[in-house]
Amino acid sequence: MAPSASDSTAHPVSDRSLTMGHLALHYATPDDGPLASRLLQVMGLIETQMLPLPNGNFYRFVANPGHFARGDGIVYLSCLPEPQARLIAAIHSALHIGTDREHDAVKGWRTMMAQDFEASFHFGFLVPALEQLEALVQALTRLEATDPAFAGRLTIGMNRARRGDAAIDARLDASPVFGQATRYAYGSAGVQVFVETDLVRAGQLGDAMVFEFDYVFPGHDSHILSVVEI
Repeated sequence: MAPSASDSTAHPVSDRSLTMGHLALHYATPDDGPLASRLLQVMGLIETQMLPLPNGNFYRFVANPGHFARGDGIVYLSCLPEPQARLIAAIHSALHIGTDREHDAVKGWRTMMAQDFEASFHFGFLVPALEQLEALVQALTRLEATDPAFAGRLTIGMNRARRGDAAIDARLDASPVFGQATRYAYGSAGVQVFVETDLVRAGQLGDAMVFEFDYVFPGHDSHILSVVEI
């Protein structure tokens, strides 16, 4: 007989008290460490520790001040270990990544990602106010445009909420950020911003990381993070 939903052997944490603990991320070279840390701080993460190491700094961040002394809401950032960097280099060499002989599987994967920012590995944050999310996009756009250290290292995309709610549609039409957005989310009553950067290395090719920032309009039980719409 299959265990029931209330069977403690099927759900050892019987009071359903799990929280999201931490995510461990990497940057490629020691020189990228301070830039990657700065980027995460612009994105809103709070740096709580920087430990200088010979092979690149180790960083600890929390998502908000309530997580300072806790074990959840943490992002760790460190330099790629040499064996992992060698593995990524071997994958790139074998698949001829970045050359005119790039493997068709890589080309297909890139086409998929260009059409759908969230089709593969990414890490999402929830932003409490639309104005904060708009300010974040503007800040990142300025950073990439004005700071040579970040030039060409940030790609920003966005999805606006599906149309149908007059108040939300009007607010997004008037938005300095989402007013020009042409993509729509897989749901209503929320917006998404995607930031791809090679300052953090992850994913199938180990060459970039996609961060997602979401805002959900209040007063909606059905929204982009509660249900997926086709």
